[in-house]
Amino acid sequence: MASSQTLVLGRFGTTVQNSLEHLRSQRYVERLWNKDASLWSDDPDVQASIRNRLGWLTIPRVMAAQTASLRTFAQEIRAAGFTHVLLLGMGGSGLFSEVCRKTFGIASSGLELTVLDTTDPTAIRRYQQRCPLQQLLVIISSKSGSTSEVSALSNYFYETFKSADGTPGAHCIAITDHGTSLEAQAATLKYRRAFVHGPTNGADVGGRFSALTYFGLVPASLLGVDVDALLSRAIEMLERCGSNTPLADHPAAQLGAVLGALAAEGRDKMTLRCPPSLESVGTWVEQLVAESTGKLGKGIVPIFGEPLRDVAWYSNDRVFVELQLTSEWDAGLDRHVQALAAAGHPVVRIDWQDRYDLGGEVVKWEMATGIAGSLMGLNPFDEPNVQESKDRTKTLLSQYTKDHRLPDEVPIVSEGSVALYSGASTSPSARSIGQIVSDFFRQRRAMDYIAILSFLPRTATLDQAMEALRNRLSEQLGCATMLGFGPRYLHSTGQLYKGGADNGLFLLFTADDPVDVPIPGEPFSFRVLKQAQALGDFQAMCQHHRRVLRVHVRAPLDAALAQWDAALDEALSALAPRP
Repeated sequence: MASSQTLVLGRFGTTVQNSLEHLRSQRYVERLWNKDASLWSDDPDVQASIRNRLGWLTIPRVMAAQTASLRTFAQEIRAAGFTHVLLLGMGGSGLFSEVCRKTFGIASSGLELTVLDTTDPTAIRRYQQRCPLQQLLVIISSKSGSTSEVSALSNYFYETFKSADGTPGAHCIAITDHGTSLEAQAATLKYRRAFVHGPTNGADVGGRFSALTYFGLVPASLLGVDVDALLSRAIEMLERCGSNTPLADHPAAQLGAVLGALAAEGRDKMTLRCPPSLESVGTWVEQLVAESTGKLGKGIVPIFGEPLRDVAWYSNDRVFVELQLTSEWDAGLDRHVQALAAAGHPVVRIDWQDRYDLGGEVVKWEMATGIAGSLMGLNPFDEPNVQESKDRTKTLLSQYTKDHRLPDEVPIVSEGSVALYSGASTSPSARSIGQIVSDFFRQRRAMDYIAILSFLPRTATLDQAMEALRNRLSEQLGCATMLGFGPRYLHSTGQLYKGGADNGLFLLFTADDPVDVPIPGEPFSFRVLKQAQALGDFQAMCQHHRRVLRVHVRAPLDAALAQWDAALDEALSALAPRP
């Protein structure tokens, strides 16, 4: 047996045990393996949709038969002279590839792989300058085949390859489902290869559950990851979580019961703690948990990347999950988590023997998320609010196509290089930026979290500025914090922000992008697309009456952020200190 899991629940043990007893009385695990969709809905139409998204229960065994062909494909790509791989994918179509890149690194026989899940022109231009085009392979990864960001990026790079050697299709592979426009595009444009999921090999696996389909395994093979070992651990975990396993020994049922039962008790901030070498696992868990449970005014809020703080700092809204590598034990992290448990916080401790336990962890979290959703009265296999931002973006782009400009909005205040926009119907104010920000933070309630959502250009300096802001607000306001970069978060935590409980405050940052990149065949550029996505999500959150403040910074951005920092000083100094 590879990984191990221990629950340290203290006074919450009875609550979790009651949930496990409920699962036992409902024959939950047996029914799950029988793909009984009534576990999540009584609606026949919804049940039919759910049954078409439960293929993750069997996909590891299906894909285990494909590993030899994946290795052969990776060898062919190396033999063709490619040295770099760029994956164009959003959400579930790209996140697991990034986890593999950061968890395993690049094998001596592997290729340098980067996930480009943004419409930010600065990031697009920066990556294009990193690698000779002749040595670059692009993976166009989209389950629906029509993801707007992926379509725009694939069009751009295909046209770019035309200038490299005149055979752009040879630089492209596609990963998609059967019958999509992307499958047809791959054939028409003579892509090097298309990996297509059909009804028996992955089409019945939802996007955020698709880590162990072609979406995750093709990039992993190109990195040089041993996909046989990865799938072997996944299959082992599925066997440990079988229908005949007692719930006391069932890792997924135990984890799901903790998350689902304690969220109902107000412990809805699932906080993942892991050493830096495993930190990227948090990005995948974040999407899985947030998008699966953030709906119907409920939700588990996944927190990762926060700095360690004194035990007394944490509110009573947390469940802590510690993830460690036995071979690279982080003693300081473990002492911190032990202290949290001693202080009465519920803790789940997960130990991996080596990095290939990632395969088992994927299927355990997928099953646990399904269980938590059932306990919370949710369908974890849909994403009803994700489409809202997409629709608003589409409307804004149509307007831009007609008017050659996005609609003007009136800020509630504009000073120097910073302007603020609010969802509340309010007239421009004579108050300062600092006063308005202070009033915004006064809306926070006990157990609220703050999410910083950045559509700023993706540079190291600006990313670090957002991290610093997160840490400062966390420390001074004493609440859980999240950080997301747009448009990436729209395919991840965006569902939670709009469909979950009203327990978040949102700071959405936008900017005048300093560079631009055209989109072939479109009347708008990447800069306009990105701006429309930011405005579309802002409008969607306003429609849901979320407490959101948009902060727009104008060039020069370093001066604008300095002005923002001064206004934040004013705002925080006006607030009562944390008790």
